Amino acid sequence: MTYIVTESCIRCKLMDCIEVCPVDCFYEGENMLVIHPDECIDCGVCEPECPVEAIVPDTEPNLEKWLELNREYSEKWPNITRKGEPPADAEKWREVTDKFSHFSPKPGAGS
Repeated sequence: MTYIVTESCIRCKLMDCIEVCPVDCFYEGENMLVIHPDECIDCGVCEPECPVEAIVPDTEPNLEKWLELNREYSEKWPNITRKGEPPADAEKWREVTDKFSHFSPKPGAGS
């Protein structure tokens, strides 16, 4: 089992999860974060830190797409170890569903 970041993070990217991760397995895209599934130690401390409940165990049903997205982009995006500023319009996106059309493959700034 590993934890992964799902669609709820897109355009929110609140980053409360970053600083609690003991192995620094988060990677930053332009408008979301991902977890490297091979680096995650399954401790689960990040899951309750996410205000939009975007972090889930990969054992939940129908998450194959998100597991692959986390794997792919954690190899391309910069590692992030410190909480940064969320997007200015993050609050507007918190309750929005079906956000995948807003996903950006571009890397974030990293830290």
